[in-house]
Amino acid sequence: MDNQFDIGSFVDSLTIPEATSRLVERVKARRKAFKISQQDLAKMSGVTYASVRRFEQIGEISLTSLMKIAMALDCLEDFNKLFVAPAVTNLKNL
Repeated sequence: MDNQFDIGSFVDSLTIPEATSRLVERVKARRKAFKISQQDLAKMSGVTYASVRRFEQIGEISLTSLMKIAMALDCLEDFNKLFVAPAVTNLKNL
């Protein structure tokens, strides 16, 4: 019996499954806005069709493949926004 719960179901906190789900939805929406099929995105990005499909279905993909997809969808610059917020190491810094 699998008793795994997503803490996000109980408290207002972003979890890995929720962040993954939101990312997948944004990528799919962008692909569809450009009117690109999964197969075309695979060709444009150099990522296998199976990897594109797996990402859109279950959210699994390598970082390199995700970056190739981002480049194909003109979003590679978005990666420069990751980890730029200063780390909070003390509550007094809030």
